[in-house]
Amino acid sequence: MGEEGVELTKAVLDCMQSLRRQLRDEQAVDIRLSQPDAILSMLNACAGSQCDATRELGEHLSTLTGVRLKPPVLSEEELVRKYTQYAGPLRG
Repeated sequence: MGEEGVELTKAVLDCMQSLRRQLRDEQAVDIRLSQPDAILSMLNACAGSQCDATRELGEHLSTLTGVRLKPPVLSEEELVRKYTQYAGPLRG
């Protein structure tokens, strides 16, 4: 789901303001709440954060808004490694 249909409730705006301050302090990222892609920008910044509190705020924002990040696209090498990994004894 994109952020076009997101209702900006007080809870969403409070979370976005807290997250904006956190990202500015931690990563020197300045995201304005008026930006059309503010929620996605915040979620992307949170996903790359080393701070648990920032990632938790991002998860909270995602829950409040229903906006989810697309899972990362795996390279061919990563896909092969993921699906050819030994997972224990075969049962037959």
